[in-house]
Amino acid sequence: MRVISKSGEYGLRALMYMVAHREEGVFVSIRDMAEHLDISFHFLTKILQSLTQAGLLKSYRGPNGGVAFNISPEKVLLSDVVRILEGDDFFDKCLLGLPGCGKLAPCPMHNIWKEIKGALKHEFETTSMAELGQAALLNRIGLVS
Repeated sequence: MRVISKSGEYGLRALMYMVAHREEGVFVSIRDMAEHLDISFHFLTKILQSLTQAGLLKSYRGPNGGVAFNISPEKVLLSDVVRILEGDDFFDKCLLGLPGCGKLAPCPMHNIWKEIKGALKHEFETTSMAELGQAALLNRIGLVS
């Protein structure tokens, strides 16, 4: 079951990669990141552009260019990234994608998803990208699908 889109998945993997491979003040090459993560360079660039426009990242062009965190990854929450890449209504959407699903007209999955969504929202709002990146590094997770 897919809860987040490919953009969300790739954005999170890219940010975890950046945490695991970061050096203070050094920009991470988007081309190298795309190659290591096995993600289309152009698709990854578009995703990282959204995160840059939202202020989470900064970018630099040129031979030593790429992207770097504009905000400390310890302060970037998983919920921040998901809202940028999935939309502000991510935690309000129906699991089945049905319009009008809610308390007055619940879909068959509404009550089950409501409980799961609440727990998910709490975890996303209390987990930083630094924690996820460090977990990927410590557990030697390759971040490649």
